[in-house]
Amino acid sequence: MMSYNTNKEWSNKYLPTIKAILGEHLIVQSSLEMDRHEATDLILLNARNLAIACRVRRPGFAAKYPYQFTLRSRIPSGKETELQKITNGWADYLFYGHAVSETQTTINPWFIINLKSWRAHMIRRHRNSIQFGEKYNSDGTAFVWFDLSTFPPEPPMVLASSLSLPKAA
Repeated sequence: MMSYNTNKEWSNKYLPTIKAILGEHLIVQSSLEMDRHEATDLILLNARNLAIACRVRRPGFAAKYPYQFTLRSRIPSGKETELQKITNGWADYLFYGHAVSETQTTINPWFIINLKSWRAHMIRRHRNSIQFGEKYNSDGTAFVWFDLSTFPPEPPMVLASSLSLPKAA
């Protein structure tokens, strides 16, 4: 298993790309009325601070799992995982993307996932056909995977993506 610091250093190189993508989808142009009377040109989609979890999957998985996102569910240290933190209500959105290569910072495909909607879907998962599972690795880590193409349309979960999602059955 790579250390937290090694993984963090690798994923941090993608932050400028992620910020550019998020800016296009979380910042909108204000109305003419707001511009004229309030000197406002741009508005964040939400009026409070937004916490955005970011995960970039290493190259080589996008072709095989284009609609899948994963969250770490187990680490050898026993510390709180991404899945536990997100399930417990931390983070408002998840930016999830696939690195195209190790030598550039291009991310494709990518998804911006509304985690409030994800939590609602997971509470009701027994009523629908969401596909997910857990994969254990030989290094003592594990990930839960979720297939975005199997989530019901309501409440909307994917705010934006670089890839069109097929309709859930």
